[in-house]
Amino acid sequence: MKNQELAQIFNEISLYLEMDEIPFRPQAYEKAALTLEGLEIDVEDIYKEGGIKALDKLPGIGKHISEKIEEYIKEGKIKYYEDLKKKSPVKIGELTAVEGMGPKKIKTLYKKLGVKNLKDLEKAAKEHKIAPLFGFGEKTEKNILEGIAFLKRSKGRFLLGEILPIVKEIEDKLKELKEVKQISVAGSVRRKKETIGDVDFLVSTDDSEKIMDFFVSLPKVEKVWGKGKTKSSIRVSDGFDIDVRVVADKSYGSALQYFTGSKDHNIATRRIAIKKELKLNEYGLFKKEKMIAGWDEKDVYEKLGLIWMEPELRENNGEIEASLKNNLPKLINLKDIKGDLHCHSSWNGGRNSILEIAQKAQSLNYKYVGVSDHTQFLKIENGLDEKQLAKQKKEIDKLNEKFKKQKLDFKILQGAETNILKDGSIDINDKALKNLDYAIAGVHSSFKLSKEKMTERIIKAIKNPYIKIISHPTGRLLKRRDEYEIDFDKILKAAKDFNTILEINANPIRLDLNEVNIKKAIKAGVKLSINTDVHDKSQFNLMEFGIYQARRGWAEKKDVVNTFNINKLMKLFK
Repeated sequence: MKNQELAQIFNEISLYLEMDEIPFRPQAYEKAALTLEGLEIDVEDIYKEGGIKALDKLPGIGKHISEKIEEYIKEGKIKYYEDLKKKSPVKIGELTAVEGMGPKKIKTLYKKLGVKNLKDLEKAAKEHKIAPLFGFGEKTEKNILEGIAFLKRSKGRFLLGEILPIVKEIEDKLKELKEVKQISVAGSVRRKKETIGDVDFLVSTDDSEKIMDFFVSLPKVEKVWGKGKTKSSIRVSDGFDIDVRVVADKSYGSALQYFTGSKDHNIATRRIAIKKELKLNEYGLFKKEKMIAGWDEKDVYEKLGLIWMEPELRENNGEIEASLKNNLPKLINLKDIKGDLHCHSSWNGGRNSILEIAQKAQSLNYKYVGVSDHTQFLKIENGLDEKQLAKQKKEIDKLNEKFKKQKLDFKILQGAETNILKDGSIDINDKALKNLDYAIAGVHSSFKLSKEKMTERIIKAIKNPYIKIISHPTGRLLKRRDEYEIDFDKILKAAKDFNTILEINANPIRLDLNEVNIKKAIKAGVKLSINTDVHDKSQFNLMEFGIYQARRGWAEKKDVVNTFNINKLMKLFK
C-alpha cells in the first residue's frame, strides 16, 4: 500500500516547512498524513478508480496535495519533497525519530552546533554541548542520549502493524498459484510479536521452481538475496526481508512447528522428545529411524504428550507445563468483542461525528461504543471542559433515543479520556465525571518522573471513584519511547483494590500493556479492556492487534470487560 509511504513523506514535508517557519502549510501536510494513515483501502486504488477528483474528495486532501499523490503514484517520487531534502542539510526523519526532538529543537541544534543527523546529535550530547543551550538543559541532553540508545535497540525491527498487511498481501498472491498445496506464515509473525525482524513463509508444492520464480518477481522486491529450490530470500521495498521455504508434504506440520518457534519453546519440546527417546526436528518426529509424526502440527504435539497450543503462547513462558496438565487458557477471539470503549470523535481529536462512529461500530456488530474524547488539559487535541462534556451528553442522549425508536440493539456510552496531572489529580472536576457513564484516565505529559512519583501519580488517579479505566498504562511507544518508570506490582494492587480496569491499547505503536504485564494483571484478578483509541472510524480495524496482544498475555474472554453485555458492563461501572 502507498498510504504509509506517502504519510511518511507528508509528515517529513510538514517538518521541513515548520523548520523554515512557513505558516499554515505544515498543518495541511500533517492532516493529509493522518488521512492516509487512516484509510482502509490503498490510495492508489482510489486514484485508479476515480482519478485526481477522487483524491480531492478525501478529508484533509485538497488539490495541491492530491497532485503530489498523483505524482508519487505515477513517478514513484515527489519532486517538491526531493527538492526540500536537497535544500535542507538536516536529516529530519532521522532526528525526529528521537523522542522529544521537534522542528524547533532541530533548527536550534543545527544553527548553534551544526547538528545534521543522528551521529552529530549523539556526539553533541556526549560532549555535553546541548545542555548549556537556552531551552535545553542537562535533563533534555540526558533524554536525548536515552532516546538514541532506545533507537539503537529497536533498529532492524518493524511494527507488527506495519508488516502484517504486507504479509497478508504477499500470502494472498502466493495462494493464487495452483502449484501451492499448503502455505503458512511462520516465525514471530505467526506468534504475533509486537515487533518483527523478518518474515518466514512455509510452502508445500510439487513445483518449487514455479513458486520461487513467482516469489522473487513480486512487485515489492528490492533485492534478491538468494534463490534456490527449497529456499529463496528477498528484501521488499518496505525495508524488511522475507524467506520462502519449500518443505515436503509429509514434513509440513513439523516444519511449521519448528519455524514458528520461539527458540526457547522449541528447546523445551525437543527436551520432551529426548525424554521419550524420540527425535524432533523440522523434518518430523522420529522413533529411532521411523517417522511417527510430521504431516500435521497438532499430531506432532499429541505424540509428545502435549495438547496443541496457540502460536501466540509459544514463548516457553509456562505453556508447556499448562499443556501437560491440560490447563491451557481458552484465548480470547475478535468475535468475542462487543464494543470499543476508547473512541475519539470530531468533538476534539477525532475525524468523525459521534453518529458516524456509532454507525461504524454497528457495522462491526458491536452492541455499544464508548465516546471518550480528551479533556481540557490536552489543548493540542482541543480537550473538552465540563460545559462541553454536558453539551456532548445531550447529543449522545438524542442519538440513543433515535436508536431506541429504531429498535436497534445498540447504545452509545459517554466516557472521557481525562488527564492524570503531574500530582495525580484529574483535569476535570468530580461533578462532571459523575455524570459520565465512565471515565478513562491517562498520562499524557511529564513522562520522566521518578519511579516512585510516577507510581504515586497513577495510583492517586486509580483511587478516584469515577475513574474506571487507566489508558495505555505504561506509556510506551514502540520504536519511539520506552515505558515510563513505575512499580507495576503496586499499580496492580491498587487497581484490584479499587476495581479499576487496565487498558490494552490496540494501536500497533502502543500495544500497551505488554504480554508480561497482561499475564500479571490476570493473575492478580485485575480486569482489562481492549480499545483501539480511534481518531478515525477506519481505525476500528486495529482491534485485531489488541486481540493478538491479549492472547500473547493468556487473556480469556472473561478477563476483558468489553466482551461483557451492556448490562453487565454498566453494573461494573456503577
